[in-house]
Amino acid sequence: MAKRFEIFTLFDLVIISMMSALGIAVKVVLVPLVHIITGPFFIPGGSISGGIYMLFIVLGAMIVKKPGSAFLVCLIQAILVTITGTMGSHGIMSLVTYLIPGIGVEILYFLIGKYKYTKGGCFSAGVVANVLGSFGVNFVFFRLPLIPLLLTLSLSALSGGLGGVLAYTVAKQVDRLNLSKEENADLEVDISRPTDSQQHDTEDGHNE
Repeated sequence: MAKRFEIFTLFDLVIISMMSALGIAVKVVLVPLVHIITGPFFIPGGSISGGIYMLFIVLGAMIVKKPGSAFLVCLIQAILVTITGTMGSHGIMSLVTYLIPGIGVEILYFLIGKYKYTKGGCFSAGVVANVLGSFGVNFVFFRLPLIPLLLTLSLSALSGGLGGVLAYTVAKQVDRLNLSKEENADLEVDISRPTDSQQHDTEDGHNE
């Protein structure tokens, strides 16, 4: 297990943690607003709003671009909501309902291979994350009849797909900023070689 985490740099872990926290923060604000609309129709609000906060799973995977990143985003979210009891917490069952989308995205990425970081791959990842999230919550708690369940999952697929496309767009903007390469450039300093100022001082000493 430790070797699996060695592939992630400090920058990767910071991005994963940020995506986890942003997903929870957006969910806390968004879900009550969506429930005002979906509540009278007995539709779980997460099926619609999930496309927004699930996009952070896809976005984290797109920025880090390493196997297991989507799963780690979900794992951190599950731990946070379980410990803090924030909105969306289902107690210990949060470890199930929050991890299912991450596992589904990782399996999808494994199956589609080189297409996982394309717009279509992000769309599919958003669909998988939100549908599995809605299905998991329904299976554990709501137990909706077949027809309402199919309607909920259809809305989840549409919302999740749009969220995945939005995540792709944001990730492309981040790539243009070239943040990861700048970060690595700042960290990769060869201390065995003298700096320009040290080299200049040495040359002055020889000249004297």
